[in-house]
Amino acid sequence: MDMINGVFNLLFLVLAVAILGMSIYALVHALRVPANAFVSAGKLQKNLWLLILGLATLFSAAGALSYFQAFMVVGGAQFIGIGLGLFSIAAVIAATIYIVDVKPAVKGMGGGRGSSGPYGPW
Repeated sequence: MDMINGVFNLLFLVLAVAILGMSIYALVHALRVPANAFVSAGKLQKNLWLLILGLATLFSAAGALSYFQAFMVVGGAQFIGIGLGLFSIAAVIAATIYIVDVKPAVKGMGGGRGSSGPYGPW
């Protein structure tokens, strides 16, 4: 039974880290896109997205850290449970909405270097 509990605890730890990675990815992308790209695409303003994604990253980091600490203490001895919590679920929703809806809308409107050369795209 300890092995099954250890596998489930490891699975939920991996999920918590994946949520954190997704939130960080969305926040970094939002930081790199110019503010006028959000307005041009008809999305919420950049500052509002930065606030939403910043909170999502903060909550997912806290969830991943607490789950990591619990996993290191308990390990596979007993099932820790679904420690993702309501805030981690909200973080997944916010990052998913940004990645699926906003990121494609602001794509190509600046932010970072593309594959274009001095005379246009290669």
